[in-house]
Amino acid sequence: MGIIFKRTKILATLGPNTSTPEMIEELITTGVNGFRLNFSHGDYSERDDQITWIREASKKIGKPVAILQDLQGPKIRLGVLKDNYLDVKKGGELVLDHAVAEHDGSTTLPVQYNLAEKVTVGEPIYLFDGKVRTTVIEITSETAIKVRVENDGYLMSKKGINLPDTDFGGDILTPKDLKDIEYGLTKDIDYVALSFVQSPEDINNLRQILVAGGSQAQIIAKIETKAAIKDDVLESIVIATDGIMVARGDLAVEAGAEVVPIVQRRLIALCRKHGKLSIVATQMMASMVDSPEPTRAEVSDVANAVIQGADTVMLSDETANGKYPLETVAAMKRVILYTQDNAPVAPIHDPFITKHLQRDAISATAVTLAEQLKAQAIIAETKSGATAANIAGHRPNLPIISVTSEMRAAQQLGLSYANRSYVRPDDPEAGFNLFKELKDEGYFGEGLTTVIIVSGQQPGVVGTTDTIKVRSL
Repeated sequence: MGIIFKRTKILATLGPNTSTPEMIEELITTGVNGFRLNFSHGDYSERDDQITWIREASKKIGKPVAILQDLQGPKIRLGVLKDNYLDVKKGGELVLDHAVAEHDGSTTLPVQYNLAEKVTVGEPIYLFDGKVRTTVIEITSETAIKVRVENDGYLMSKKGINLPDTDFGGDILTPKDLKDIEYGLTKDIDYVALSFVQSPEDINNLRQILVAGGSQAQIIAKIETKAAIKDDVLESIVIATDGIMVARGDLAVEAGAEVVPIVQRRLIALCRKHGKLSIVATQMMASMVDSPEPTRAEVSDVANAVIQGADTVMLSDETANGKYPLETVAAMKRVILYTQDNAPVAPIHDPFITKHLQRDAISATAVTLAEQLKAQAIIAETKSGATAANIAGHRPNLPIISVTSEMRAAQQLGLSYANRSYVRPDDPEAGFNLFKELKDEGYFGEGLTTVIIVSGQQPGVVGTTDTIKVRSL
C-alpha cells in the first residue's frame, strides 16, 4: 500500500475572504500547495502581509508552498461610467477614447488603454467580457476609435475588453506590470505568471528582466489569446516557458468556449512532452462561490484535468471571494484522490522530449523500475528541482519525495505532479537518510518498504544526476 496523497496539486487565489494568517494556515492544512497573488487587485502592503503569512504558515506546518505572482498584463477595461451603467443597442455606435477622464452619459466612453495605437478597422472588440460584441469602423483620433455594436446589451464600469484579432506586437508588459515585477524581484516569489502571451518572445522578454534582477522565479505563460493557440505558435511557447496556465475565462471569450477543452488537452500533453508545469484555471468549482457543494459538471471538470495529467488545478473566486473556501479545497482534494485511485493518467502519444538525455533516461528508468518492483516511492536528490520535475513528467502512479538544499526549489516543486519536497543539507546519503527518517516516523506504514533513490555522484551540483539505487527498510 503506497502513501496516500494527491498527485495533482491545488493552487488557491488569495482574496478578501482568505487574507488572514489563520485562513492561510487552514487552507494549507486542507490541501493547498500554492497561492496565487492576483496583481490586478490590491496594493503592495497587502502583498507583503500575504507573503509573510504564507511563509510563516508553511514553516509551521512543515510543507513547502509555492507563491505565484500573477501579472495583470494588458487587461484592458472600460473606465468609470456615469451611473455605473449604459444600455447599448444593435447597430449603435460607440467611441472608446483613452483621453476621456470622466463619462458624461454620452456614447463616448473612457477606456484604460489607448486602443487607437493597436487596432485596425474591421477587427472585433468584445466589451464586458464578451457580453457586448462590437466591430471597429474608424480610428477617429490618436486616442480614440469608433465601434459598431453588434447586439443589444448593457455595459458597466471597469468591465474587461477583449481584442481577439489584435496583435500587440510583443508589447504585453504594461507600465503597471513592470512596476509589479520590480516589486516581485525583492520578494520571496517562486513563479511569475505572464498574462495574454502571444509568442515565445513575450516569455524571453520577461526572462531577461527576471535574470537581470537576480530572480530565480520561474515563468508561467498564461494561454488566453487566439494568437497563442495557433498550431505553429503553441508548442514554441511551451518550449520557451517553465510552465503554462490554461486561462480558460479569457480564452473562451477570445477563441470561443468550444475551443477551450481541446486546447486544454493539447496543452497538458505538450507540457508533459516537454517536461513543463501545467496549471488548469478558471471556474473549476465556480458554483462553490455561493454553494457548499460542487455541481456534477465541476466534479467531472476537475477529474478530467487529473486524468489528462495536469500538474495543478487552480481556484480563483472560489477561494478569493467565495463563501466556502475551505469546503472548496476539500471537495477538490476528494475528487483528485478518488480519480487518481480509480483512473490511470491518459497516455500521451508524443515521446517525451528533453534537452538532458541522460537525466531523462535515468528518470524514465527509475519510474519503470519503481512500478515493476512495486516500490512505495521514488526519492529524488535534486539541487534545482529539475530531476524531480523530470521524473514527474513521466507521471508515475506513486509519490516522488524530493530532497534539496534549496528552499526555492522545494517551494517550486510544491506545484509539480506527485512531488513532496523536503529541505535538507547537501549530503551523499541525503536520499537514504530522508528515507530512514520518514520510515521511523511511520510515513510508509508497517512492513518492508522499498524505494527507488535517484541521485548524483556530486551532491549539490546541478545537472549531475547519474545513479539509481533500490533501497529497502
